[in-house]
Amino acid sequence: MSTETMSIFSPALAARFDALVLKYPVKRSALIPMLLYAQDEVGYVSDAVMAEIAERLSITALDVKNVASYYSMLRFKPAGKYNVQVCTNISCMLRGAYDLFDHLQEKLGIGHKGVTADGLFSLEEVECIGVCCWAPAIQVNYDFHDDLTNDKVDAVLATYRAKVKEGVS
Repeated sequence: MSTETMSIFSPALAARFDALVLKYPVKRSALIPMLLYAQDEVGYVSDAVMAEIAERLSITALDVKNVASYYSMLRFKPAGKYNVQVCTNISCMLRGAYDLFDHLQEKLGIGHKGVTADGLFSLEEVECIGVCCWAPAIQVNYDFHDDLTNDKVDAVLATYRAKVKEGVS
């Protein structure tokens, strides 16, 4: 990107992108990390995000969209402030993950990839999150919660609701 062009990203992330493309012999190789970092900052992969990343990598926005659409961990619409990911891979499934997912759908009033009306929570079923020994497990943003029951997951949700009331992110 030219220095005159305004970035939709924070100066810190824009600088991180500038450094990232220098680490790869082919700039396009930085695409996935850039999409993930952008999603963390913006909240989802918007058309504007894809357009700027495309410009930074000297590829088309369609190239970015084609790659991004392959990866289930990338979102194309805003998620809730707290994105609840329920692992339903084999270990979690055998220890009640689907019951937990059903409970969360009922408790939050949303389905897979849904967002609560207040924008506080989003919910999705995902493949392995890497905590098989402590199944069933969920990940809320980047926090893991394991060895869960319906009561324990209710307490987890209450903790995040309390953070909002206290003004803590």
